[in-house]
Amino acid sequence: MRIPTSVRGWKRAVDAQRRIVDAVEEVLTASAGCGDIAVIAHGGVGTLLLCRLRGDPIGRQHDQPLNNGSNYFAFDAATRRVLHGWKAIDV
Repeated sequence: MRIPTSVRGWKRAVDAQRRIVDAVEEVLTASAGCGDIAVIAHGGVGTLLLCRLRGDPIGRQHDQPLNNGSNYFAFDAATRRVLHGWKAIDV
């Protein structure tokens, strides 16, 4: 197994992913039973979260698609199961 390393002093993707997942977990726990929640973030943040939720290794092939707008994905807050992957928000 390859150990991820820092490139040019940047934070490692696995470290960023851990912080993102921890933050989302904190929000979900604090707002349990409050209804739907939207997490608005940079696409790279979404990709790291989506990879974790799906159990996929971090990789650029999981980035949001290139289109004329922003994208979103959905997951069940109770089970953390991905309901669907990236979809264009303007469709």
